[in-house]
Amino acid sequence: MSNYNKLIRNKIPQIIKSNGKTPTTRILPEEEYIKEICNKTEEELTEYLEADTKEHKLEELSDLLELINALAEHEGTTLEEINNIRKKKAEERGGFSDRVFLIEVTDN
Repeated sequence: MSNYNKLIRNKIPQIIKSNGKTPTTRILPEEEYIKEICNKTEEELTEYLEADTKEHKLEELSDLLELINALAEHEGTTLEEINNIRKKKAEERGGFSDRVFLIEVTDN
């Protein structure tokens, strides 16, 4: 028997059953669900940072995007709406592609 105690994708219980095993699951209340999405996000970000091939990195980025999608659904919105907000912010403040690192700001 293996213990996991973590948020899993919706179809994982069916996959476990199809492999002849029995999963024990529960449905999380809203507050705990959000906490576990955050935990899962940390896990997937760590996996991205540790990935050593482009394919593996892209897999982990897709997992992160799925978690962002879950948070968007929780907020009653879509990835499309979030992407529109992202574009507006990028237009107003720029993105991160220039790699600018702010060290300090001094008064004149």
